[in-house]
Amino acid sequence: MRIIAQILLLLITIIVFIFALLSGSEGYGGGFMGIVKNSPNALPWLLLFGLNYLVWKKELLGGIILTIFGLFITWLFNFSGPNFWWTTFAFTSFITLLGVLFIYFHLNDRRKKI
Repeated sequence: MRIIAQILLLLITIIVFIFALLSGSEGYGGGFMGIVKNSPNALPWLLLFGLNYLVWKKELLGGIILTIFGLFITWLFNFSGPNFWWTTFAFTSFITLLGVLFIYFHLNDRRKKI
């Protein structure tokens, strides 16, 4: 289950990063230069790659930070703007759920060692 959760988090991270990189590029004329000009839009999502690394190395700390990050983006994307989209809510809530799973995995392993 742990490996599936890690792979799911990595897949979500890659999809979100590519979406953020490409989603506004047509406003800059599209093509390669449009993507380059839109690249600052994707920079915040590099944090999610860092959280992937942290979860793989330090599961408890990474899980806690990922849960906080997931709760923050759930609030930011769903409750701070005029639109509430069920797909966005489900997607951002899934990141929070993965963070909670990593905390559970760590605590479950620790309990088995005692």
